[in-house]
Amino acid sequence: MKNSIKLVLTLFLFSFVLFGQNKIPNFDSVDFSKKAELAEWLVRYDNVAWKTSDVLVTQDKKNLERLGKEWFCFQDKSNVWHAVYGKYASDKFETVFHYVIDRQQKISLTKEIVDQEFLNSHAKALVTARSESVVAMKGANAPLFNQYIRQNSDKTFDVWIFPAFQRDGTTVFGGEFIYKTDQTGTKIIKDESYFQGNFRGFKTGNPREIWLNYRELEKPTLGTVFFVWYYKDYFTRIFIDNKNFTTTAVGSANQEYIWVHVEKENETKAKEK
Repeated sequence: MKNSIKLVLTLFLFSFVLFGQNKIPNFDSVDFSKKAELAEWLVRYDNVAWKTSDVLVTQDKKNLERLGKEWFCFQDKSNVWHAVYGKYASDKFETVFHYVIDRQQKISLTKEIVDQEFLNSHAKALVTARSESVVAMKGANAPLFNQYIRQNSDKTFDVWIFPAFQRDGTTVFGGEFIYKTDQTGTKIIKDESYFQGNFRGFKTGNPREIWLNYRELEKPTLGTVFFVWYYKDYFTRIFIDNKNFTTTAVGSANQEYIWVHVEKENETKAKEK
């Protein structure tokens, strides 16, 4: 039985200014717009982490041994990116390396002092979030994860823990762990995590069309939107397959992207029209 489809095009620039989504029937445009904008920010965060970690590994081995899992990136009041690497112990985050990336993308090691309570609360939030997702993050077949954190205007924290780009070139999906903590970083006040029960993946190196099966859900998750945006250059096309829509990002020659939402309409529904 063939399915009829209705194509709905949604234009996003890199700035993710959204055009006309309110005209898309049966699709939660507001929700998708927020997730797409956040996914773009998370990819920028990841880029800062990736670049600074490449510099980090060239540092003295004795100092590298002082590092824990509580490293993080943040933007200052001028929107300049920072990355701090250290360890949280005895209720205090000890900074070992502090990098700054200027607007020309130059990475510099700095001795600039960061407010200690700012560092402590970020580290606590990361520890708290990781402890919540520890079951999925452990085990012989568990993938590697990346962590992201941002402090909100009310001083609470949002923490995202997504499967990382694996060392063997595998891209992984199927679970995303999303938490909001209180201002101290010690208490989870909101949990928007989603786990399909197992992780799946696709190897890179052979550009092709791939599909993320999330047909049990009405809307794209943040993790799937992030997946498409992060890995869009590794595959010819990545589709998010939800219950009533499929979603993908299509590139153009001038480096703009079109998000394409395809509404599924089975033959019975089509005959009723």
